Amino acid sequence: GAAIAVTGRTSAEIDAVAAEIRAAGGKALAIQVDLSDPGQLPGLVEKTVAEFGGLDIIVHNAGGAMSPSFVDTTYQLLEEHFRLIVSMPFELTRLALPHLLARPGANVITILSPGAYSAPRGNLAYYVAKMALTQMTKLMAADIGPKVRVNGIIPGPIVTPALDRVFEIKPEIRQIAMNAARVRRLGLPEDVAMGALYLASSAASFVTGSILPIDGGRVEETRVVSPDL
Repeated sequence: GAAIAVTGRTSAEIDAVAAEIRAAGGKALAIQVDLSDPGQLPGLVEKTVAEFGGLDIIVHNAGGAMSPSFVDTTYQLLEEHFRLIVSMPFELTRLALPHLLARPGANVITILSPGAYSAPRGNLAYYVAKMALTQMTKLMAADIGPKVRVNGIIPGPIVTPALDRVFEIKPEIRQIAMNAARVRRLGLPEDVAMGALYLASSAASFVTGSILPIDGGRVEETRVVSPDL
């Protein structure tokens, strides 16, 4: 039931998503924007408010690329990840805050990473930035409540084109990922969408500063202890 401003750098992709929403009976606006450029963020807020008459929900979903391990990471790469994953969500929320404060039930959702609460080898810059975003989620919930709620989602292995490309390179990873989830399957985009819908809705009006894992249940044992039921 929400009117959606779909944002991204590639106009063809966001136009297609907006068209899909409209075809399903919804309202959507495609806004081409580079979310790593702070100069483009005020226009994003202004266009959204001008089109829909207000702003209720922000979903910070720009994730960036995977990064190498420590020995191959430069400080420039680390700063690039912080810029996109931490600084820009901060700035976009700051710019949108006057509009959010004017709307009952307004809230912000951040999309995080399992690497934010574990320490796997490799991907250092990305995971460090996501950990910072995790803490910023909790701090924003403290600072801009009670009128605006802020929560985060940590997706597990979700079937997307990016993950499919990983499986093409290393097919064995698919089974490893499935075995690492209690429900023994990969997640779907719809699984994350349902969690976001809950956090964005009045059903979660008493939830803020929370981090919701949508990961099929993390397997913690390192060996088979007992068979699946």
